[in-house]
Amino acid sequence: MRPSRFTEEQIIGMLKEQEAGAKTADVCRKHGISAATSKER
Repeated sequence: MRPSRFTEEQIIGMLKEQEAGAKTADVCRKHGISAATSKER
């Protein structure tokens, strides 16, 4: 598994944004993450 581009703190912040009501697609776009990356497999 390759190392993450984001620190643990950054990932937690992104998850909190989404839990606070932000749309997942908007959070992904804001942080430069592909929407396909955020979908469960």
